[in-house]
Amino acid sequence: MYKTYLNWSSGKDAALALYKLQKTKEYQVEKLVTTVNSEVDRVSMHGLRTELLVKQAESIGVPLKLIELKETVSMETYNAAMNEAVMELKSEDYSHSVFGDIFLEDLKKYREEQLDKMGIEAVFPLWKNDTKELIIEFIDLGFKAITLCINAKVLDRSFCGREVDLEFINSLPANVDPCGENGEFHTFVYDGPNFREPIKFEIGDIIEKKYSPSKTEDDCFKDKTPSWDTAFWYCDLIPKQ
Repeated sequence: MYKTYLNWSSGKDAALALYKLQKTKEYQVEKLVTTVNSEVDRVSMHGLRTELLVKQAESIGVPLKLIELKETVSMETYNAAMNEAVMELKSEDYSHSVFGDIFLEDLKKYREEQLDKMGIEAVFPLWKNDTKELIIEFIDLGFKAITLCINAKVLDRSFCGREVDLEFINSLPANVDPCGENGEFHTFVYDGPNFREPIKFEIGDIIEKKYSPSKTEDDCFKDKTPSWDTAFWYCDLIPKQ
């Protein structure tokens, strides 16, 4: 079996990718790797408290490796941090890196090119699967997830802090991917068939955050309109004993 690490977002796609690999005899996932915002001690982009991330990994039973980054970093700084982490994993004999991506071709190409430089092979267990079928499979398997980050450009506040079930999926606008593959929403998985026990939490405040592009060391915003969305709804999940 290949010694493998999984790029862990704390969300549904990563959880389903892990589950599928655990059913095979080809890959042995021995570590979950997550980038966290060191300034607020939360998962990058998703906004999940690191404490809940740790509890999640403990319940799944796979060790967790954190890559700490500041809230705003350039692509150069990001790549340097990731390269350092990957080289450390390679020194521990990891040969494969897993992602939960489904159909974003540019992102897949970027990941493969970066890892190929270091002799690591990228694995995409969900690649080109129908996203409606994937989310139904996720629910039918018994996974439990809640939305904790919503793109305010495509979904309103009412979609934040909701259970990911058939009612939620059927209520999504037609232009929203059922798995949120275009960044429409992000989730926290708190229970499932590969969890030893559910993660206990309560729902805290739901707030909107708006981001303004700032000039970075690679000056990627010079004379350009930012290519990503800048307003999001976040649901704060509070750990419970």
